[in-house]
Amino acid sequence: MRRKRIELEESATRGPGRPRDRAAHAAILRAAIDLTREVGYDALAIDAVAARAGVGKATIYRHWPNKEALLAEAVEAIVRSAPPADAGTVEGDLMILMRSTMRMYQDPATPPLLSGFIAAMARSPLIAERIRNGFVGVRRAAMREALERGIQRGELEADMNVELALDLLSGSMLWRSLMSGESINEGYTREVVQRVLRAFEPSVSGTRRTSGRSKRGRANA
Repeated sequence: MRRKRIELEESATRGPGRPRDRAAHAAILRAAIDLTREVGYDALAIDAVAARAGVGKATIYRHWPNKEALLAEAVEAIVRSAPPADAGTVEGDLMILMRSTMRMYQDPATPPLLSGFIAAMARSPLIAERIRNGFVGVRRAAMREALERGIQRGELEADMNVELALDLLSGSMLWRSLMSGESINEGYTREVVQRVLRAFEPSVSGTRRTSGRSKRGRANA
């Protein structure tokens, strides 16, 4: 009885602190992301994160030994899921997923945040692993599943290079967002999807299509 009473007293003592701890934890992660967006990874400082989150530095260091560990967890708190995509066709599935990506890139806050993440990935294997396996990995896996369903339905070549198709789908938007600065809209998104799918369509005869260069080579032989 005495042991049970002590456990109840300790539980009652800890109880009220838990919501505050969770709120502070979430505030710290949000502050880390917001500041990475604003100043970049290199300039990110624990002092600034603490001030933005309204906590002391000691609170941060109690959970994270350095800013690398902090940002690695903050990355995991960002979009880790892809929208359900099973429209019945590979184009319909990919458009659902690519529209979600399009909306992310249309947010003005995205390019600065991505720039900060890319800089962080170059300096931190931990952060690079979290980003590749986090929201990037989840979205890529969802698109891979859509392409594999397309292969099974006969919409795409059975031996298509799935990884290349994924690079083309994702890389086009990343390039526009970070390099060219051109708009990413519905028309552009649909054209990317359609052109990638067209490149991997099965041939009518059931044999692999040959490139224009190969055809010219045979003609000149």
